[in-house]
Amino acid sequence: MPVAGKFIADGRKEPVSWFNQTDEEDEMHNRVWRFLVAEHTNSWFYNMAVELQRTRITSATDDRSPITQYYSWLQQTPYSSSTVRYSTVGADILADTDTVPGTFIAICKVIEIDRQRAASRDGLNGLEPAVRDSVGARKSENDTYISWFVRALSYRYASYNYALDHLLVETPHPQSMEVDRKLSVMAGYVDRANRREFCPGGAMSAANSGHGIPSRYQTQPIDNEVIAIK
Repeated sequence: MPVAGKFIADGRKEPVSWFNQTDEEDEMHNRVWRFLVAEHTNSWFYNMAVELQRTRITSATDDRSPITQYYSWLQQTPYSSSTVRYSTVGADILADTDTVPGTFIAICKVIEIDRQRAASRDGLNGLEPAVRDSVGARKSENDTYISWFVRALSYRYASYNYALDHLLVETPHPQSMEVDRKLSVMAGYVDRANRREFCPGGAMSAANSGHGIPSRYQTQPIDNEVIAIK
């Protein structure tokens, strides 16, 4: 499928590079992949469409996914207690935020590889035109994959946010405050990803960037928290 996908993408006049991948590019692809699929949630993340897009059999389709899918999956899953849904959302958010820093670093390494390729191309004489073209094509491919990651991370955040809002209405419980805190931490990473701040100094400090979302819970001067739907 990947080989066929390259020919199909070339037919769509998309940039295609036939370079071998570096170890850094392999690592980035592996780390980003877990944000593109959700095996444990019965394809709420459209796993088959993801595979067709990854192999370039189809053009990008991930921007068509509605943010309601995750909540629908939660709602239809027969948990023994309604509070377990809050635990599930919290665990999924934590799994993402624990993995984001390493993914940011992997992306940063690929950005540096692309810079080194361009410098080598510009500093060497006698390279064939096809080789020179492949440098730009590989950067375009990497940029496309990075953009896909940013959209996937943003989509996950929006899906969790939608789910929490609706759980607050459907099955209110104080446990929602901890989920809201985790979601606010994730918002910092989403903000940095959308600003393409992947390299050290941005990735590892994302959770403390000060760019989290306002809490759903309004804190009074005496530090009593009350639920207030945003």
